[in-house]
Amino acid sequence: MRLFTAVLPPPSAVAELGEEVERLKGLPGADRLRWALPEGWHFTLAFLGEVDDDLLPALCERLERAAHRHHPFEVRLAGGGRFGDRVLWAGVDDGREPLRRLADSVTAGVNRAGVPTDDRPYKPHLTLARAGRRGPGPDLRPLAAALDGFTGSPWRAGELTLVRSRLPRSGVPGEHPRYETRAAWPLGR
Repeated sequence: MRLFTAVLPPPSAVAELGEEVERLKGLPGADRLRWALPEGWHFTLAFLGEVDDDLLPALCERLERAAHRHHPFEVRLAGGGRFGDRVLWAGVDDGREPLRRLADSVTAGVNRAGVPTDDRPYKPHLTLARAGRRGPGPDLRPLAAALDGFTGSPWRAGELTLVRSRLPRSGVPGEHPRYETRAAWPLGR
């Protein structure tokens, strides 16, 4: 099954960011993006890809250990950015370093469980929208700049989540992946 690990924002943070995203959707070029659904917003810690079922017990044990090594921490959504002209994201003000440390711990545990991960440097972000794969996408610079003034309320990250991702298969334009929580562990002991 296709898996990733994440920290999920609470409904209050999702609602605040949702108001900002609705404003962004009115800007030029926004109609050419595939906007992620708010119920799927998350901070990916490590993308695992396809994982064999026989690796799940060791994986879950390692993730539980990683969760227990880190205390709950404060996160505040703030600002945003882009990865080229393909991905628009919201960033974090408070919580960047604790997210990075948790991601490093999770990645080490996942690798010890026999699940390879990519070795890209971790950048805490919450994906808001993606451009299509064909042709040039819209200029995301104005949309990213419009996020500069956004600052959400602080919230407490207290859980590490293992999420299953089911990719769209119907071929229906605009269909989104479906995410389901497979397991979750509280941070700290």
